[in-house]
Amino acid sequence: MIGEPRWMPWLTYGVLILGVVIIGFPVWVAIAAATQSIEQVRDVPMSMGVGAEFFNNLRTVLDSGAGNSAAPVGRMVFNTFVVALVIAVGKIVISILSAYAFVFFRFPGRTLAFWLIFITLMLPVEVRIMPTYEVMASLNLINTYTGLTLPLIASATATFLFRQFFMTIPPSLVDAARIDGASPMRFFFDVLLPLSRTNIAALFVITFTYGWNQYLWPLLTTTDESMYTVVVGIKRMLAGNDAVTEWHLVMVTALLAMLPPVLVVVGMQRWFVKGLVDSDK
Repeated sequence: MIGEPRWMPWLTYGVLILGVVIIGFPVWVAIAAATQSIEQVRDVPMSMGVGAEFFNNLRTVLDSGAGNSAAPVGRMVFNTFVVALVIAVGKIVISILSAYAFVFFRFPGRTLAFWLIFITLMLPVEVRIMPTYEVMASLNLINTYTGLTLPLIASATATFLFRQFFMTIPPSLVDAARIDGASPMRFFFDVLLPLSRTNIAALFVITFTYGWNQYLWPLLTTTDESMYTVVVGIKRMLAGNDAVTEWHLVMVTALLAMLPPVLVVVGMQRWFVKGLVDSDK
């Protein structure tokens, strides 16, 4: 059997290092700018070293915001965390219950109902944004957490993934639970939920990141600065016309916006990977 050339591992690691540099360089620029004063950031070329103004910049954005937005960034981060958490938990709860009903209950039109839900993948919130906004406005849900999260909770993808997993549950397990006198909800909580924990963890990471990075819908449904999410806040910090953008404060806010999703992905990485690739259920 012909082995791989000696230079192949070097090429592999070289490509990997190059990818890390390309991806990591913008992050380092943000870190460097976040630790400098506005004068240092405006120098040409800007220094790529770490400055001494990080905590002053952080205190400024957390207390009073920056640029066109006077809302404290701390409030924006809290709003974004609430929105992302509600969306993630809501998607998982609704999807797992829907999948449970489709797989373990027999009712007329079950297959049709599932495919009608699955077809909604072709109708993301961006496609139906105007009628959705009109509904939220008619219900007086503008500038509320309910208005920010409710249209984004349903997930056909998560329902499909849970359905496919539930279909791998052996019928003998269902029969054994029925013989032991387990009610449908007892079977759900005591059997299916423990078996689904890796799938739930993987979907939580995906849906939390999805909710955290939402921009268009929060931009439309928030007119009160106290309800801004951090992604919308970053856009509001960019000055227009001839005004000077306070890039050192924008970069601090960008780092704060990146931190929670990174912590979620890193903290749940083992469960996330296992939920995506583990087939030994």
